[in-house]
Amino acid sequence: MLVLEFKVKGKSHQYAAIEESIRTAQFVRNKALRYWMDNRGVNKYDLNKYCRVLAREYDWARELNSTARQASAERAWSSISRFFENCRQQPARKDILGSRKTVVLSSTKTPVGSYSTLSILSLPTRKGSDDSS
Repeated sequence: MLVLEFKVKGKSHQYAAIEESIRTAQFVRNKALRYWMDNRGVNKYDLNKYCRVLAREYDWARELNSTARQASAERAWSSISRFFENCRQQPARKDILGSRKTVVLSSTKTPVGSYSTLSILSLPTRKGSDDSS
């Protein structure tokens, strides 16, 4: 699980830009993972090259920095290698490689001059999980 926590004092359009970049990075990671699942023999360098294809295909993905797109592809590759490492260590365990769901928790303090705390948790989603909450 990846946890980033930082203090933010921003306006609503800045919060919207942060949320959009998180969603775009999450999209790139999930598309890279799907590309690996659909094509045999794909390595981590192919996933980085696939980021360029995604940027050409989706205009809004092009707006995300190329370094951030490649970092998302590298996170996808690290989850793939971690999956296989766990399978080697625990052969009876059946893990499901799946996409991730980001949960953003925010707490705001109302006094003037204080700040907002924004916590971003990246949690694994499992097949058959209830997404109604």
